[in-house]
Amino acid sequence: MASQPTQRIHSPSRGVSLLVHLAGLISFFNSFDFLLKNPNEISKGYGWHFQFLTIIALSLAATTFIVGFLADLFLWHNAFIVKNWLAVGSAPLEVLISILYWGISAIDKDLVVTPDMRLDLFADMGFHLFPALLLLIDVLLLSPPWAFTSLPAMLIPSGIATGYWIWLEHCFSINRNYPYPLFSVIGPWERITVFVGSAAMMMVCTLGIGWGYGRVNGVDMVKEVGKKRA
Repeated sequence: MASQPTQRIHSPSRGVSLLVHLAGLISFFNSFDFLLKNPNEISKGYGWHFQFLTIIALSLAATTFIVGFLADLFLWHNAFIVKNWLAVGSAPLEVLISILYWGISAIDKDLVVTPDMRLDLFADMGFHLFPALLLLIDVLLLSPPWAFTSLPAMLIPSGIATGYWIWLEHCFSINRNYPYPLFSVIGPWERITVFVGSAAMMMVCTLGIGWGYGRVNGVDMVKEVGKKRA
């Protein structure tokens, strides 16, 4: 099966592409295994660790790589297409999480995680860095032109931010506490500001990855969008 001419690395394939997706799955499932082996107050509450956007994003990343791995293993083009569409949401979301987590942690780590839930560096990177790096490798090197118009770049982040906000408040109504300490020290309007700002940042990440694809692969993304519409 021939790869897209703009892809840096042949995919789907049983070579590098398969190894990248296998490495990602090992990393992601190792993180889930860590959660199962280390229960805490969050895991005992309603919503389990899915109260965290980090874990929701990790699940989406794992799903993306499972589909990608199956596409590689069976040279299954339809699965490859599904993997690319899943990456539209998972890649910018993981990049956003990495930026927010490490950025806020640099200011005050107690705002994103309570002292009793601190992780060692490698485990921390498994949740908050490796998923973003692996998805960027997939998108930039193993995928066809990853072109976005402004409309999808706005709708996808807005939908994720709104959905997570509703889910978070639902969990709070039952657990009476937020998973992220930051939300406990700010008021309702400040939380709204955080969600709106995060959605805007994800829009920038989405368009930024599309721009990065063009730079890495020498593709005019505007022309590629036009070809898809033609």
